[in-house]
Amino acid sequence: MSSDIVTTSASVPFDPHSVDLETADPRAVVCYMNASPNDYDGRVGLRISALFVILATSSLTTFFPVLATRIPRLRIPRYVYLFARYFGAGVIIATAFIHLLDPAYEEIGPASCVGMTKGWDAYSWPPAIAMTAVMLIFLLDYGAEWYVENKYECEADVSIEKVITTCPGHTTDGANSTDDGNTSESHDDCHTSPRQHSTVGHDAHASHQFLHSGDQDAQNPVPQTPAPSPTGTHSSHGHSKDTIDIESHAFLTGDSPESERIFREQIAAFLILEFGVLFHSVIIGLNLGVVGEEFSTLYPVVVFHQAFEGLGIGARLSSIPFPRRLSWMPWALCFAYGLTTPIALAIGLGLGTTYESTGFTASIVSGILDSISAGILLYTGLVELLARDFLFNPNRIRDRTRVLFMLACLFAGCFVMALLGKWA
Repeated sequence: MSSDIVTTSASVPFDPHSVDLETADPRAVVCYMNASPNDYDGRVGLRISALFVILATSSLTTFFPVLATRIPRLRIPRYVYLFARYFGAGVIIATAFIHLLDPAYEEIGPASCVGMTKGWDAYSWPPAIAMTAVMLIFLLDYGAEWYVENKYECEADVSIEKVITTCPGHTTDGANSTDDGNTSESHDDCHTSPRQHSTVGHDAHASHQFLHSGDQDAQNPVPQTPAPSPTGTHSSHGHSKDTIDIESHAFLTGDSPESERIFREQIAAFLILEFGVLFHSVIIGLNLGVVGEEFSTLYPVVVFHQAFEGLGIGARLSSIPFPRRLSWMPWALCFAYGLTTPIALAIGLGLGTTYESTGFTASIVSGILDSISAGILLYTGLVELLARDFLFNPNRIRDRTRVLFMLACLFAGCFVMALLGKWA
């Protein structure tokens, strides 16, 4: 234990066996009570098994929503996909509050050893750091949409102008006439009217909302740009209403202007979301590698924790339309999440008896990372998932049974993940 933890403000050694609460330094008392030495107790074989079990479960649950929307042959039942998507959304929200923000208070909050240290005791840092993360993610999200929207609006304006100026017989007063004064018929090169071009932005916005919506019914409106099938031709066969409408998602790997636009709007925010989750996963893996008697309880809890969190990541990832040139990216991002905790667990095993998760420096690093991750997941869960999928979804009341199912999955995810917070 470091000397700054066992001394009082008057540099008098702190004796935990003889404490006068009237004169003792509160920080010395708190630091002593919160400090716990490394209690690593071996069981290497069981810890190595945890590495592979967590790798398998977290990877499979993360890949599932992506597979469900990108491989037609799987014929995933619609309600299975909806369960994964909205249970995962609830998990992300509960993770932000229970598994990130609360531990951040314990690590660097006002009542913690770090929070009572000079330089850290002037402010309550966990909510301030989380709020900063929320506002920065908001600026990034808004800036991305603003940039992409302006870019595509400019391209649409250029397209409209090109149609107008290249139509034979076009005059500046808007009348299309031939040299003999008669009104010309529509030309093949000018079959698209400026009015039709002006709907590009609207259609892209509709497709953006569609991707955020969990309403996957076959009769849902899909982007007006035809969706290419995986073979490059348009599929004409019908789909059962009991399975996901793969045609509605075929453009998730297409190169249409709408999907390209939505990809650019969403990918930056998602990468930051995964960045925050990976921070959290590293800390969990390290702690699992060095924990002592609690390992038997923590092992299954971490397995479920990472599996449920993987559902949330995969569900968020499944709604992003990756262009064909980046078709490898969703699989790589899923694999990155699946690998993170096992790698951190392996590092924890390597550190063995030397790493102290409650040490002063470890608490600072963990508290800051948890606060940042909490802000990221709060914004993503409340804005990207809840607000866009429910409040701003124009199809939210088309199928009330489905909406009730989605809400039940959402609250179930919140409840289960919050319950796991009792142990991890």
